[in-house]
Amino acid sequence: MLHHLSLGVGDIAKAAAFYDAALRPLGYVRVWEDIRPGEEDQAVGYGLPGGGDKLALKHRPNRTGAPGPGFHVAFAALSRDAVTDFHRAALSHGGQDNGAPGLRSHYGPNYFAAFVIDPDGHNIEAVFNPKP
Repeated sequence: MLHHLSLGVGDIAKAAAFYDAALRPLGYVRVWEDIRPGEEDQAVGYGLPGGGDKLALKHRPNRTGAPGPGFHVAFAALSRDAVTDFHRAALSHGGQDNGAPGLRSHYGPNYFAAFVIDPDGHNIEAVFNPKP
């Protein structure tokens, strides 16, 4: 359904470093960038190698914060290890723990996820949910 999602960030370089590290274990990479220090409308896009962006970070230094409760972005992972590696990388690059890697049986019997608050306050998740 979605073509891509954009998130506003206060510091594009800091946000890009965070997402470079956090998304790498999930197989997502920076597929384009428009970083011009000191200029307006900078952005970075992430997706699968060789593909288009599914997530764009837009530099918005005057933003008033992340969306409120109920909003989060969930990234698909290929394994439980990838979810754990996402969580570890995110925390080591400025993220805050919002739910350690583990089964979330209230979402389904195989739903394995981790939650992190990124440096700009966005609630992000990595999830591995194989069908039985």
